[in-house]
Order: sequence, then structure tokens, then C-alpha cells
Amino acid sequence: MTEQRAESPDARRATATDMSLLGIYLNDHLAGATAGTARVRYLLRSCTGSPLADALAPVAAEIADDRTSLFQIMRRLDVPVRRYKVYAGRAAEQVGRLKSNGSLVRRSPLSTLWELEALALGVEGKLAGWETLRDLAATDERLDAGRLDELIERARRQHATLEELRHRQVEVAFRGA
Repeated sequence: MTEQRAESPDARRATATDMSLLGIYLNDHLAGATAGTARVRYLLRSCTGSPLADALAPVAAEIADDRTSLFQIMRRLDVPVRRYKVYAGRAAEQVGRLKSNGSLVRRSPLSTLWELEALALGVEGKLAGWETLRDLAATDERLDAGRLDELIERARRQHATLEELRHRQVEVAFRGA
């Protein structure tokens, strides 16, 4: 008599993508992408006509494109968009604007520094999300590995640009450069 071993739920899950968990994960990233897109647009409006705006504009366009790419991936995976998470991401970004910056009448250099830091952290999170999807692409043909590689590389470039801008803003904020 041969002994049959029951597969554990974790073993079954390892062979197929758990779409309910992936849906939660992608909607959480969509909330973050919504907040990040709104934040970078707000920062661009705040520094219109400056060298910072010139350097940030291409990154802002890519961040918006990345949000669209996430929508497309979700559609390809048949993951429904949870609108309440999109709204929550937008609301969180707006609440973040209420942070005290040491200046009541005009924009403080700390505001720009904080926003660049927040954007850099958001891009790091986005990069992690693209890398997770890239890992899943090995077993899910609905995910385009080549496209995910492009998104990963773009997120790395965005992060490098944001870090460079952040370091420049440290000089402006604390040394009056």
C-alpha cells in the first residue's frame, strides 16, 4: 500500500499565482502610483520655471506612464481596480501636503526636499513591485518579461535622478546655495 501525501496549501500556491493576493498587491501599488503621480505633478507646479522643474519634468512624465503600465498589467491579469484604494492614495498625497515646513507665507526649501525624498521612496517601492512581477513572469505567460525589464531599468534611472536632485536640494535647504 502506497502512502498518499496531501499537498499543503503553501505547496499548491507555489506552483500557481494566487490571484486574490496578487490583486491586493497590485491595487496597493496602484494606490502608491496614484499618490506618486499626484505628488510629482504638485512639485512640478511648485517649481515651474526653475532648473529643478526642467530636470524633474521627464521623470514626472515617466511616473505617469508607469501608472498607466500598471493599469495595463492589471487588465492583462484580469485584476479589478479597487477604486477606494485609488482614492485613498490620492487622499494620502493631499494630506501629506499639510506637513509643517517652517514657513507660513511662502514655500519652504524643506517642502521640496521632503517631496523629493517621498518620490525617491515611492520609486523604490515601484521598483520592488516591478521586480516582483518580473519574478512571476517566469511562470505566468501573461506577464511580459521584456517589458518588465524595461520598467525595472526605468525605475532605477528615475531613482538615480531623484537622488541627485535630492542631494542638490540639501544644499538649497540647509546651506542656502
